[in-house]
Amino acid sequence: MGTWLARRRVLVLLLTLAALVVAVPFGSDVESRLSEGGITAPGSEAARADELLNTRFEGGSPHLVFIAKAASSVDAADAAKEGQALTDRLAKEPGVVQAASYWSLGNSEALKAKDGKSALIMVRLAGDEDQVRKHAKRVMPTVIGEQGPFKLTATGATAVRMEIEKQSEEDLVKAEMLSAPLVLIILLLVFGSVVAASTPLAVGVLAVIGSFVVLRLLDMVVQVSVFSVNITTALGLGLAIDYSLFIVTRFREELAAGREVHPAIAETMRTAGRTVLFSALTVALSLSAMLVFPMYHLRSFAYSGIAVVALAALGSVIVLPALLAVLGRRVDAWNVLWWRRKSKNSGARSDREGFWHRLAMAVMRRPLPFALTVTAVLIALGIPFLRVEFADSDDRVLPASSAAHQGAQVLREQFDSQEGSPIAVVLPDLDPQTDSKDVAAYATALSKLPDVTRVDAATGSYNAGREVAPPSEISQRFAAKGTGSGTWLSVTSDTEPYSQRGMSLVSTVRAVPSPSESLVGGQAALLVDSKDTLGDKLPWALGIIAASTLLLLFLFTGSLLIPLKAIVLNLLSLTATFGAMVWVFQEGHLRWLVGDFTVTGAIDIDTPVLMFCVAFGLSMDYEVFLLSRIKEEYHRTGDNVSAVAWGLERTGRLVTAAAVLVATVLLAFATSGLTPLKLLGVGLALAVIVDATLVRGILVPAFMRLAGRANWWAPRPLARLHKRIGLDD
Repeated sequence: MGTWLARRRVLVLLLTLAALVVAVPFGSDVESRLSEGGITAPGSEAARADELLNTRFEGGSPHLVFIAKAASSVDAADAAKEGQALTDRLAKEPGVVQAASYWSLGNSEALKAKDGKSALIMVRLAGDEDQVRKHAKRVMPTVIGEQGPFKLTATGATAVRMEIEKQSEEDLVKAEMLSAPLVLIILLLVFGSVVAASTPLAVGVLAVIGSFVVLRLLDMVVQVSVFSVNITTALGLGLAIDYSLFIVTRFREELAAGREVHPAIAETMRTAGRTVLFSALTVALSLSAMLVFPMYHLRSFAYSGIAVVALAALGSVIVLPALLAVLGRRVDAWNVLWWRRKSKNSGARSDREGFWHRLAMAVMRRPLPFALTVTAVLIALGIPFLRVEFADSDDRVLPASSAAHQGAQVLREQFDSQEGSPIAVVLPDLDPQTDSKDVAAYATALSKLPDVTRVDAATGSYNAGREVAPPSEISQRFAAKGTGSGTWLSVTSDTEPYSQRGMSLVSTVRAVPSPSESLVGGQAALLVDSKDTLGDKLPWALGIIAASTLLLLFLFTGSLLIPLKAIVLNLLSLTATFGAMVWVFQEGHLRWLVGDFTVTGAIDIDTPVLMFCVAFGLSMDYEVFLLSRIKEEYHRTGDNVSAVAWGLERTGRLVTAAAVLVATVLLAFATSGLTPLKLLGVGLALAVIVDATLVRGILVPAFMRLAGRANWWAPRPLARLHKRIGLDD
């Protein structure tokens, strides 16, 4: 393959250029076309409740909450008149299915601020998540700002999600601008040559652009989350640089060893190219584990991750060899490191015992103390994860300067209940007219629950087990529209929907006997059901990762022990990451270092799953790089200790450079104003650094020294199977 590509180098590069010319305009607007939601578990009770609320009742939790602040009192004559007029106008806006306010709901005290100067207007929009977002983008600018005696600001679930999306796009551009020059500088330090340093960066750009095209095509078939673009950029750039670094380094070694350009490319592809493809397969399979989760938010990360891994690998083994064939020995041109200019064989493989060889030998002289010490440190760093609490992203993941965040803070501080995020209980088989007694009795029972401040139903409003307001014109919103049947109830509480109390209240509401089948929905219920779904599917995801790792590493090495070792060590390398996730981002330590953020006391529920799959894949990436050289040396010498030491020496500098490059790309996300993106960047960067240093530098040589020749053992049936279908050269 290397020879074929070298001979047809011009054709390959021209085809790549032509594809790039088409891809850039096609994929450039991908973010504007992708979906913003996808965090709901489809088919869950809460999802079915929300579907009925949308289709049968055109009601439910408000998408937008407008805070109308008056100069004096919201009960002043001019304020009351304008407030009612504004509510009526919003109710008639296209895409608005319901608008209710302090004034339209009979001056309900729950909708008035403690100081009496602010009141709420709540708006429910039509359609699915994408349609709701489009309606909100049109409605919000017509309301925000000065409106008669009021100054209006917007918050609510949809306003928050829209600001998160906008912030995400801005932070992605900022991260790219920050990481690109840093990556180029590091590549220059690694290679010394401007030309050699530019080649991995070029492949990274190709991978990212190509993945945007894949996401655009996928969006024509399935829903794809807009937030997958962030992981696409980071992974694409990082992995493409990793793979290209590995190939360019091997190519320079072969040239320095005396080979001509075309034979050097052929040997590079036979060794490093094969390793890159195998490594990409292991990373892609780790990411594919996210496909078992039904939420398309997580599935989108799998789509984009697999696409960018495949493109990074293909760019490295197809485009890069053709480019190297054109460059030839000029790959070392424009040397900017003066101390390397005297050496004509700067890429030559040295047989001198360097730092990594000496480190490996020192570890293997006392493997048990080293292994126990590092393992104890990693486990200790992971202990905070035992205190993890899960929630969903709300306004507090936004910067403090965000309008939606500031509005939500006003709701917390000035209003006694969570009017913008009630629990919705749907009774699809009850008629609010003929079954009014059953509805009233059920609403009365729900109003007695702890933390419940009010229950609104077709039969009136209830508090503490008694009716506090009779049915009114606005109560008609609890009846089905058109020819449908059924009713629903709004349960308002004084708890944050994503808090432990909020989730406990969902369970309590579901435990109250209902007069007919009931479905409990709303933000808190969606979180409870998503948490349960993730818990149910997680063993399957872990099983996919474990099985694919065991199989692929067995095919790669022929060993039964090395794949098991890889899983155990990779899990150990993640303990520090997951501990830091809780200690830093849940509990709020080191904000001076990672950048300020709002401490919510919980971690976004999707983040650990995403981080585990991505970090495990990256760890396997470095595992394969190291094992390829260890295996090569072992087959040459048959000496396990020597093979480990020289394998680490050959890859130590390379893996460290790759880890620094990937960590640089990921750490750029620490500049994000969004807490989940900041967490993802810092957490994954930490995982990469720990894996490339403590695990690859100490635990791997210690373990392989303790195992000795058993590293390469397999039962006879498996050994025969490996000879037939294994991936030996």
